Amino acid sequence: MTSKFTELAIDCADPHALARFWCAVLGYVVQDEDDEIVTIGSPVVPEGRDRPGPVPPTLTFARVPEGKTVKNRLHIDLNPTDMDRDEEVRRLLDLGARHADVGQGDERWVVLADPEGNEFCVLADRCP
Repeated sequence: MTSKFTELAIDCADPHALARFWCAVLGYVVQDEDDEIVTIGSPVVPEGRDRPGPVPPTLTFARVPEGKTVKNRLHIDLNPTDMDRDEEVRRLLDLGARHADVGQGDERWVVLADPEGNEFCVLADRCP
């Protein structure tokens, strides 16, 4: 028996604003929310323990009192699906992302940060 990766929990100051950003990035929708926690996920994939095959993970944003202080130890990698890397980077910057330097040097991917400073990468040549 194995487990499926189904959810990534992200601590943040404003779960509703961060959920809106990531919904726009991923084409996700809000699945559940209250004042402290917002869960988003794919609108086309049914959830369920008995669903065979891969399940796109949901993202859960939970309000916490402390702010982000150091580089993420875990981050999301994005693969553009209908445009090239640079076009996707421009789209994400327009949504509120910003460039981030985590010491990556000159690489094929671009490191960005979401509105609360969580780093993520936009890949150029790896497809899911």
